[in-house]
Amino acid sequence: MIILKYLAAILIFVGFNLESASVSGDAVQAASAKKVEQDKPIEISFAGDILLDGKVAANIDKYGIDYPFEKVRNILSGSDISFANLETPISTRGQQANKTYTFRSAPKTLESIVNSGIDGVSIANNHTLDYGVDALKDTVQNLDKYKIGRTGAGNNIDEAFTAYSEKVNGKKVAIVGISRVLSGPSWYAGDKKAGIASGYNFDLMMRYVKNAVKYSDITIIYIHWNNEYQDYPEDYARTYAKAFIDAGVDAVMGSHSHCLQGIETYKGKPIFYSLGNFVFTPTQRSNKATDSMIATLTFNGDKVSSKVTPVKLVNTRPTLREAAYNETTYSKLNKISFNVKVNDDGTISGK
Repeated sequence: MIILKYLAAILIFVGFNLESASVSGDAVQAASAKKVEQDKPIEISFAGDILLDGKVAANIDKYGIDYPFEKVRNILSGSDISFANLETPISTRGQQANKTYTFRSAPKTLESIVNSGIDGVSIANNHTLDYGVDALKDTVQNLDKYKIGRTGAGNNIDEAFTAYSEKVNGKKVAIVGISRVLSGPSWYAGDKKAGIASGYNFDLMMRYVKNAVKYSDITIIYIHWNNEYQDYPEDYARTYAKAFIDAGVDAVMGSHSHCLQGIETYKGKPIFYSLGNFVFTPTQRSNKATDSMIATLTFNGDKVSSKVTPVKLVNTRPTLREAAYNETTYSKLNKISFNVKVNDDGTISGK
């Protein structure tokens, strides 16, 4: 009897240790798998201004909901995250603002973004309040309804500055939408006031930027700034971009000028001053307005590389073109950029 008890105790002990070894092995395997995931590169594609009103809406009605992004969907859907600027409120309500250009797009047009491969948008720009606070609130609700990520505006300043965030390969990516082009202080979000994440108050803006950096692995600023149809950024934009990067931001992407602007790197981080129009109603104001690009950033460890894919707006939508058009785009970017070279394959390198 004593011998049997002794044998039973040995079996229990051996079984326990085998189980412990199995659990320990599972933990090591899980930790190893997590490390492999975190070591994978993260690819994020950025595009410029999207308008779903006017001729764009007419083309959707005529050709179908997928028409605006049909020619670039493979690129956008192929990245871990794709992001752009939504240059219109999404609503059927509101009072039209007293300004030269006002936009408002039907909620159904958001399906085109859903199908495009775009995951999130900035709504920090000078058109989100074209039809007032009611239309802004509708925009927020409609984006949430269609499960399109957002940043840059909201019911108060905290919501307006809240980053679009996504977990990719075990890392948190945050994109903060800001506008430095607004119709006046009435458009700025406040503690108890709906509006846009304003870039006019530098110190206030930087507090939110630093907070996003603190709680993210990769932080990107998507900012509406500079002057329309100008090849070069304003001096303040270059100052802002460097301040963002000094605060820990990993890339700065710009919009608003309705044309391409140059590229710069600072501390190894890319700055794209303007991505141009992306889906937009034609304008007669400048022949630059139909030249555009998709900028793709690849984050690999603590390094980031960049590549541009030129597109041309044809009948309101971005379209890939022949090699000659690409070469012309690269040549222009090389003339207006600062300390980088755009190579023949669209990759960006230092001069």
